[in-house]
Parts: sequence; C-alpha cells; structure tokens
Amino acid sequence: MKKPGNHKKPAHTDSRGEQAPSCPFSHPDPTTEPILESGTAFAIFDKYPVSDGHVLVIPQRHCSSYFGLTADEQSACWQLLNDVAAIIRERFNPDGFNIGINIGRAAGQTVDHVHLHLIPRYEGDVEEPEGGVRGVIPWKRTYF
Repeated sequence: MKKPGNHKKPAHTDSRGEQAPSCPFSHPDPTTEPILESGTAFAIFDKYPVSDGHVLVIPQRHCSSYFGLTADEQSACWQLLNDVAAIIRERFNPDGFNIGINIGRAAGQTVDHVHLHLIPRYEGDVEEPEGGVRGVIPWKRTYF
C-alpha cells in the first residue's frame, strides 16, 4: 500500500483498455491526493461527504459496474476499504460505518465508474439509525 505524497496519476482505462475521457474518477483532479492506493485501487475523501471522513474506494481500471470487475479487482477494493477504515477510525473516531455501492441509475449511481462508499457514522447523526442501508427505500427502513 502506498501512502499519500508519492502518488503518480495512473493511466485509467475502460474494460477494453481505452481511456475514459469524461470520467472524474478516471481523470481525478490533480490536487486530489489519495489516502491510500494500490496498483489496483485508490481511496480518496468524497468531494461531497455525507459525514466527516466519508471515503470513496475506486478501482484504477474504468468499469461502470462492480459486477464487471475481476475477482482480483473486487478483492483489492475490499482490502483497501479495510485498510482505509483503520485510518478513518484513528483520525475521526466514528461510532460505526455504512458501506455502499450504487450499481446502475435506478440504484442512484451518478458517476459511471465503480466506487465503494465508506461512510463513518456518529451517535446522534440521525434521529433513528435503525435499518441502516435499508433506508435507501425509506418506507422499508424499519422491519415492522
């Protein structure tokens, strides 16, 4: 795992090996420094965070769907997510986490490049946290 400060912008490509010219994750802002990176994925703070410490884990290769990643790429993303979670725990001291992946427009995906959200949660950040990720469909958040 590489630490920030030695980041060399990778040449992001799509599944055909071609550049993805309009993708903000394939061509990140040059001032955006990764929190951690590997040869397969990198982690950055979300530009529009839901909470303090909200991180995105992004595969290096441009691919629109998580299910289009290779098993090695999927594994690398989860390993990086675990590694960056330790950094977020130390730096922000959250009380919990939500992890999410939006796959497809119907699921809320707005950037056509796979990314995993690691969202730190804090006691009292919402009135009733029960149901967690089930809240993506608000009336089905609770079990009763």
